[in-house]
This record gives sequence, C-alpha cells and structure tokens, in this order.
Amino acid sequence: MGTAVFYLVAAVGVVSAIAAMAHRNPVVNVLSLVVTLFSIAVSYALLGAEFLAAAQILVYAGAILVLFLFVVMLLGAPAEPDAGESRPFQRTAGLALAALAAAGGAAVVAAIHAAAPAGALRGTAQALGVMLTGEYLFAFEFISVLLLAALVGALVLVKRKH
Repeated sequence: MGTAVFYLVAAVGVVSAIAAMAHRNPVVNVLSLVVTLFSIAVSYALLGAEFLAAAQILVYAGAILVLFLFVVMLLGAPAEPDAGESRPFQRTAGLALAALAAAGGAAVVAAIHAAAPAGALRGTAQALGVMLTGEYLFAFEFISVLLLAALVGALVLVKRKH
C-alpha cells in the first residue's frame, strides 16, 4: 500500500513541477508549486519524518508560497504574450536538457535501493528537540543570531531607500 501511495504522490509531484515550470500564467505556476511541495511533504511522512512533513506544509506551502501568490495577484502580473518568433537554439537546448534530465532520472531510479525503515524516534518532534538542545545547540543558536542580523540588515537597507 505504501509503495502505491509513493508512486502516486511521485507522479503527481513530477507532473505539477513540470506544470510549474512550463505554464505561462504566474498564478498557475505558484499553485502548481504548492501541489509539488505537498507531494514532497507526503513523501516525508511516508519515510517516517512526521515533523519534517508538517514543517514542509506549514513553512513552504503554507507561508512562503501563499506570500508569493499574494504578491503575484497584487502586482497583477500578466501572462507573457506569445512572441510569435521561432527560437531554434532555445528549443534545441531545452530538448537536450530534458533528455539529460531524463537520463539522470533513469540512472537514479536504477540505483535506488529499498530504504531502511525509520526508527521509533527518528524524524519525530521529540528526536529533533533532543538534537537541537543537545549536540547541535551551538549551531542552532548561531544560525538564529545570523538570521536576526540579516533581518536587521534588511530593515536598515529598506529604511535608507525611504
């Protein structure tokens, strides 16, 4: 059952990622990216990383992409008009990159081995909390101070423009 769900979610994720890249309407791009991120969250949940799946939905699909969608809708970004001119180099380069990506995907699929089942505490919020308050406490606090400094720097730069 889990394998069938994985293949279904993987297919939906790949199709929505292709739609996010190929469609000309920016609103459809953002909504396709939301579907892609939800399929990644389901894959995390299938691997036993429930906290990571919840964080994926809340942070990426829930916050960042909703912000992107509001910006796109507020700016009223129109779809790119069709230029009507032939671009043989871009088309050839695109097809070559798609063939290269397909070959890489086939190589990855050929090399995949069955993943070991996750342990009881692996990927849970309790295990993450133990790691962040134990072994990785300094790195966690250092990154939080670095992000705070980046936030202050961004506010200073914005204030200068006004």
